[in-house]
Amino acid sequence: MVWGPTSWQHWNASSARVSEPGQPSRLTVLAGPTAVGKGTVAADIRKHHPEVWISVSATTRRPRPGEIHGRHYWFVSETEFDELIARGDLLEWALVHRSARYGTPRRPVEEALAAGRPALLEIDLQGARQVRASMPDALFVFLAPPSWEELERRLVGRGTESEEERARRLETAFEELEAGNEFDVTIVNTEVHAAGQELVSWITGARIPRI
Repeated sequence: MVWGPTSWQHWNASSARVSEPGQPSRLTVLAGPTAVGKGTVAADIRKHHPEVWISVSATTRRPRPGEIHGRHYWFVSETEFDELIARGDLLEWALVHRSARYGTPRRPVEEALAAGRPALLEIDLQGARQVRASMPDALFVFLAPPSWEELERRLVGRGTESEEERARRLETAFEELEAGNEFDVTIVNTEVHAAGQELVSWITGARIPRI
C-alpha cells in the first residue's frame, strides 16, 4: 500500500456531505473498554447520519472477517506505521492490548473540522488522553457496557480473538472502566441504535454536558 496524498484524496472524494464553510464545528471523541461496541455504534451513526464525519483509524493488526481496508480501518504494516509517526501524520497513536498499534490520521480530521463538519473519533482510552492534551475543547464521550457480565459476553460472543487475547483484553477492559470519570459524558450501550442516537445528539450540540 502507498500511504500518501492519493489515499487521502480518495477518502476525501468519497466523504459524505459537507456543511457550509465557516460554520463552527467541534470534535467529539468516543472511547470505552474493549468489546463495548464503539465500532458498532459508529457504524450505526455512519448508516443513519451521513452528515457526521467519522475518522478511520490506521492499525497494524490484521483485518477481521468482513473488514474493508479504508472503510473500517487503514490496515498498514509496522514499517508504514513507523513512517506515519516519523512524519507527524498521526493525531494520536497507541499500542493497544499489548498487541497492535492504532492511530488517527491527522490530515482528514483537520480537513473535516475546517470544512465545518461535525466530526467523530472512535478511539481507545490512551488515544483519547492524547487528544485531550492537544485538543482540550473537544467533547469526550465514554461508552460503557450495561454490566461487566455483558461486556464479557460480547467479547466472547464475537469470536474474533483467541482465548489468550480475550483474557488480555478483559484485563485491559477492567482498567479502562475505571477511567469513565475522565470524560464529559457517559453513554451506556444497552442497545446500539439508541446509543448512536444519543451520541449524535451530543455531536450535533442538541445536548450540552453539565459543568
